[in-house]
Amino acid sequence: MTEKIVLDPDSGIAPYEQLRNQLSELARSGALPVGHRLPTVRGFAEELGLAANTVAKAYRALEADGVIETRGRNGTFVAAAGGAAEQRAATAAQLYAETAERLGLTRQQALSLAKDAVRAAYGD
Repeated sequence: MTEKIVLDPDSGIAPYEQLRNQLSELARSGALPVGHRLPTVRGFAEELGLAANTVAKAYRALEADGVIETRGRNGTFVAAAGGAAEQRAATAAQLYAETAERLGLTRQQALSLAKDAVRAAYGD
């Protein structure tokens, strides 16, 4: 699996965040299909030359994002696409919209701020 993961120590982005981003993209693109079993934390850490805590931190973040799911002793798997991740994003968007409206922003102002935030997050 490491042939798909390339970590750049000079990027200025923490290794766990690089791993998180790449695994998320692989899952989103279908390169890692739903139900694909991911390596164990220790095994993956050894493959990548990282500390086990670094991989565990990435896995925890991906699980919180709804990208992967841990099934106890059975392992960690790519979660159903769109499920929990889209649900969490929709909840965050709703909260943002309600907050912007309460603050007195116009619809256009709120949309403009949201677009700017998305551009910044995705590097556009």
